[in-house]
Amino acid sequence: MKGKSSISLILSILIICGSVFLAINGVGKNSTGGVKGINLGLDLEGGVSITYTTVKENPEKQEIDDTIFKLQQRIDEKGYTEGEVYREGSNRINVDIPGVSDANKVLEELGKPGNLEFKDTKGTIVISGKDVKTASVYENTSDLSSRYNVRLELNAEGKTKFAEATGNNIGKQISILYNSKELLAPVVETKITDGVAIISGLESIEAANDLATSIRIGALPLELKELRSNVVGAKMGQDAINTSLLAGFIGMCIIFALMLIVFRLPGLAASFALVLYSTLMIIIMSLANITLTLPGIAGIILSIGMAVDANVIIFARIKEELAMEKTLRASVKAGFKKALSAIIDGNVTTLIAAVILLIMGTGTIKGFAVTLALGIVVSMFTALVATRIIVASMVGIGFNNKKLYGIQKETRIIRVIERRKIWFTVSLIIILAGLVKMPLNVSSIGTAFNYDIEFAGGTSTLVSVGEGKGYDSFEALEKDLGSIIKDATGLNPQLQNVKGKDQIIIKTATLNGDQRQKLDEALVKKYNITTDSIESESISATVSSEMRRDAILAILIATIAMLIYITIRFKDFRFGISAIAALVHDVLVVLTVYSVLNIPVNNSFIAAMLTIVGYSINDTIIVFDRIRENQIHMKKGDYLSVANRSISQTLARSIYTSMTTFVMVLVLYIVGVDAIRDFALPLMVGILAGTFSSIFIASPLWYMFNNKRKSA
Repeated sequence: MKGKSSISLILSILIICGSVFLAINGVGKNSTGGVKGINLGLDLEGGVSITYTTVKENPEKQEIDDTIFKLQQRIDEKGYTEGEVYREGSNRINVDIPGVSDANKVLEELGKPGNLEFKDTKGTIVISGKDVKTASVYENTSDLSSRYNVRLELNAEGKTKFAEATGNNIGKQISILYNSKELLAPVVETKITDGVAIISGLESIEAANDLATSIRIGALPLELKELRSNVVGAKMGQDAINTSLLAGFIGMCIIFALMLIVFRLPGLAASFALVLYSTLMIIIMSLANITLTLPGIAGIILSIGMAVDANVIIFARIKEELAMEKTLRASVKAGFKKALSAIIDGNVTTLIAAVILLIMGTGTIKGFAVTLALGIVVSMFTALVATRIIVASMVGIGFNNKKLYGIQKETRIIRVIERRKIWFTVSLIIILAGLVKMPLNVSSIGTAFNYDIEFAGGTSTLVSVGEGKGYDSFEALEKDLGSIIKDATGLNPQLQNVKGKDQIIIKTATLNGDQRQKLDEALVKKYNITTDSIESESISATVSSEMRRDAILAILIATIAMLIYITIRFKDFRFGISAIAALVHDVLVVLTVYSVLNIPVNNSFIAAMLTIVGYSINDTIIVFDRIRENQIHMKKGDYLSVANRSISQTLARSIYTSMTTFVMVLVLYIVGVDAIRDFALPLMVGILAGTFSSIFIASPLWYMFNNKRKSA
């Protein structure tokens, strides 16, 4: 037995070491399976992301498909080989182009109708871009006087039109115009009836290529209107990666220390399992070609904290079993068995929130949902399989001293239920503070919350100005920079200093391509920077109103789904209603924080709220799982004792879990970039509110519902 345990432990350590090596180095020149082989989103790699909508309300599928094809041709022709064009919904088209150096030029040119016309000398349009099949460079080496040519091919409709036009204009010019600019005006030498024409006399191969490209990408089948755009400089993305990696490393080191101090030898096993969890996340994301975004990094770091949760539940159970004077082996086996239902229920409810985000979220929020959902699944595997194997192997090779595993002291019953009026009053005061602040916000800023451009529409530009560039105060910078922005855009900006960094956020009404270009040029000139130090995002009012609607809808759907799941699993709707009431409490508390502190309400708001909902109900389920277990042995109708005992038994676990998750998010807030910090602050509040509500709101409500039933 000891030999098998030794082999098992050695194999486990070797597997973990192998996964670390693979995660760091990968395999092959593309680093497959390694961190370098993970696809980076535009917010990390830098580039342009644009969402267009069609001006035509109900375009046909073929029109959308043709437009996507033409846009893909455009970005391919311009050399953006990694650019991607794809459909979103019924009438929207997304364009993602990583690694773009002149982002404003792309934004200005890409979505233009690209009106291609062939006109005769009287100005009559004889054919247009929709009549063109393709165009290619044709080099005639036998005739050096007409060496560089373009071969034009027309579709069936264009063939008929062009035959008539060339027949009527022999010896005359037919001008080729792109967006009303004349590219060339060749003379018609003969009637062209086969739909193939040779345009000759170009001065160079470059000129022939340019003409062929302009003809080929032609007119878009549908007129497009820009709904939102996001421009991220490569430097900005790299800063986000570096700070997030630092946050993850610091957070994991703190968690390792906490686990070792609190749980001793099992804490060491959990640390090994956490290393395996982190490397498996990297390997799976690399092999599955999952694109990593900035919110996705936040999802991973958050799930690292949550990954500890299952281990805490298990180890707390083992300590309780040891306190009952069971053997070490029996205690370990019972600990894993009794923790299973709570781990499954808690993770499934959080997974529900992640799935709702995945279905209803857009863009980078989907990245957050993917990593969060993946993190939940992987963490369950590492806790229930890897940790179990390592702990069992440690026991098997002779680490049998119970002190190494910790023994639960006798539980002191805390009278939580009897003081429920105090807890309810504290919560009510906090929530009322938010309700009072909302109308004050309406009078001062026009809205109850500080809606960011994602929820209000507009353009946000983030620029690194370099340690204030000699300004004595932010007010001085604001005055100087404000006039520069007004001259460039004609708009009055709202400026915000990023705390602890040399960055300024510029918020204006939605800028067009020309305004964006002028603003970037003014900032580059003023602060002697490059466009890599500038990041911008534009969102139309249409998209922002949809996002507000989807945020509310996503939270409602997730809440209903969780209520159904809890009711089914606990076979009592009172558990479900109590848990949902606690969720409403947490949402209101976090809304209070958004209102009182004027935190920008943006895309991260949806992710933060749903994560809080999922995390909070996870904590509540742990308490409810213990209540369900203790109910079997309770005296008839003694709901008070059952509730107090269950809360007391799970209190330490709730504190440890909240502490580890809170630490991860806190480090992320301290060292993370501004976009992550806006997400991390309400999340920290949500973690604290969720822990409070699980103990002091949900459980007392469960008692009140059941006590009322007993009295009826």
